Amino acid sequence: MIKIGLIGKTNTGKTTFFNSATLSSAEISNYPFTTKQPAIGNAHAITLCVHKEFNLQDQPKNSRCIDGWRFIPVELVDLPGLIKGAWEGKGLGNQFLSIAAQSDALLHVVDASGSIDASGKIAEPGTGDPVADVADIEEELVMWYLKLLEANRDKISRAIGSGMDTIAAITEVFRGINVREDHVKAALQANNLAGTKFDDFGPQESKDFCWSLRDVSKPTLIVANKVDLPTATENFRRLQEEYKDVIVIPASADAELTLRRAEHRGLIQYIPGDERFEIKEQSGLNDKQKWALNFIRKDILGEYMRTGVQFAINVAVFKLLKMNAVYPVADSQKFADKHGNVLPDVYLMRAGSTVEDLAREIHSELAKGILYAMDARDGLRLPVTYHLKDRDVLSIVSARTAKKK
Repeated sequence: MIKIGLIGKTNTGKTTFFNSATLSSAEISNYPFTTKQPAIGNAHAITLCVHKEFNLQDQPKNSRCIDGWRFIPVELVDLPGLIKGAWEGKGLGNQFLSIAAQSDALLHVVDASGSIDASGKIAEPGTGDPVADVADIEEELVMWYLKLLEANRDKISRAIGSGMDTIAAITEVFRGINVREDHVKAALQANNLAGTKFDDFGPQESKDFCWSLRDVSKPTLIVANKVDLPTATENFRRLQEEYKDVIVIPASADAELTLRRAEHRGLIQYIPGDERFEIKEQSGLNDKQKWALNFIRKDILGEYMRTGVQFAINVAVFKLLKMNAVYPVADSQKFADKHGNVLPDVYLMRAGSTVEDLAREIHSELAKGILYAMDARDGLRLPVTYHLKDRDVLSIVSARTAKKK
């Protein structure tokens, strides 16, 4: 399952974001390190389901389908807030960084209203600097990468001296934090170091390399949280200008949490990430609830179209990680599994994944005997090297299934 980590300083609203996305009830407070242990929950990436295209009623098993939208589970991790010096072990730094490194993508939550100071403590709205907060956290992550590189410099040199390729030798050191060879290769090329001997990397070259490696191995977007507060508008604009190469999403995690809890209690009709909601029964709401819902409708959905929470998760999965939603079936004519369930499963597969990769994801034994796949749309036979596309519906044929037929 895809793992998405929430990073940022304390009091930025990470835990509210986590609770709204997972309908969990992790502790929310305004003192440092409320999140002492990482909270893990299931959120969802949402994409348009294929069942309407085929005029079928689907029967989801590993996901849900609501009003034509397929909700695909992803793992969301709320990590302890970072402080300066985390890479040196200050605060909960070591715990944070080791877990953040296991994430496939990161959502960097900042307080766009400027209501926290440089240390993450509550401050007068507008006095904090979210642009500097982003820079502080990014520096911590890069320094942690650099610390790993420098601590293993001799090991890398020895491996290269023994005949190992430079890319492979560096990857081996970072493999524990989900860094792949293509990440290392891209970082070397980005800094014109592909032809440079590793032992000739100076301090600046090493740090530049780690900046690039952090970027490509842990794709990140910025969640400009608390955007509904008056002091956030200017800071949101500054974040967009300062970080032009990063996706910045305006968000109100508090508004999303309100909507999801109201929907959960049957007070409103709302699909996460939607641009609107409907109140089921006005008489069932008290004055405070009516005010809150009216504020969300006018000042958040009316201004930004969405609360940003679900949108951030969707962008992380489908834009940053470039995942495709693929529907494997046993019967390509009935679009069903062997039990007759229609379009039961959907898998998120990285761009470039093949039919063989999908078979391996479903079951290792299926991959061993794979022969080809059948495209359920047009009946074409697809080779095991076929690159999967978003919304593909296909049946994998293995030596075992072929014998049974």
